[in-house]
Amino acid sequence: MTIRTTFPSGTDECAAWLTLPERPGPHPAVVLVHGGGATHEMMLGQYEKWFAQAGFAVVAFDFRHLGESGGRPRQLVSQRRYAEDVDAALAFARSRPELDPRRVALWGTSFGASHVLAAAARHHDLRAAVVQCPVFSGRAVVSRAGVRHLLRFTAPIVADLTRAALRRSRRYVQLVGKPGELAFVNQPGALEGWQSVTPPGYRFDNRITAASGLGMLFYNAASAAPRVRCPLLVCASEHENLIDPAIVGRVAAAAPGAVLKHYDADHFTVYHPPVVEQIVADQIDFLTAHLTPSA
Repeated sequence: MTIRTTFPSGTDECAAWLTLPERPGPHPAVVLVHGGGATHEMMLGQYEKWFAQAGFAVVAFDFRHLGESGGRPRQLVSQRRYAEDVDAALAFARSRPELDPRRVALWGTSFGASHVLAAAARHHDLRAAVVQCPVFSGRAVVSRAGVRHLLRFTAPIVADLTRAALRRSRRYVQLVGKPGELAFVNQPGALEGWQSVTPPGYRFDNRITAASGLGMLFYNAASAAPRVRCPLLVCASEHENLIDPAIVGRVAAAAPGAVLKHYDADHFTVYHPPVVEQIVADQIDFLTAHLTPSA
């Protein structure tokens, strides 16, 4: 059973989805954190179903400024606000009578793995954390296209900052595009990968405010790894095509309780059969080991 609800974050509301197992509660809970610019409708439903069947309650949400959540301007990517949203989602999970506040885990995919890692470093009462196809550094993604590509964003960013100061409509750029296009992510196959997790008939808003790129460039969640105290499962793609796989290895080595598993996948095939079943089975085993009453 999935309940559509909301929880407060800052001065706005985050759209949220609470999925409960069929067995009696209170249930251990997993809070799902989506990737950059993505929303609940982009394949989070399959994880809600699988985790609930395994006995976990699941809290999923849209970040502010995206999807069904509040927040103006639309399509603003703010690492500070997203950290607040994750904290608010954890507080929401612990406030629900159907859930056990002592048995809460975080799960993050793609750029959401950065938010999970940073939150795990802040919340030492988490029982576990799981990340898959993790992007732990925004700079590492954007800079792979080279300095010339980065310089192309100078004018849009300046224009957007000026418009924001004057309280005018914002300047937008593509979040993901084809190689050579003005998009924050334009690696080969990236656009097709994003489209592969977008359900038929759903309109993916493929843009972000240009100044959001500044936050992405200076956001390096990898530095938080040594402060993570809970058990951490890192599900890495052997053919990662958005970020240097060595970064993932360094994060796993730096986090005291990390377990690193590799999968024959790229950044986007992790969401699709046959790889997704293998990854989720490993994640369920890990979460069961750390969220059961005896853990």
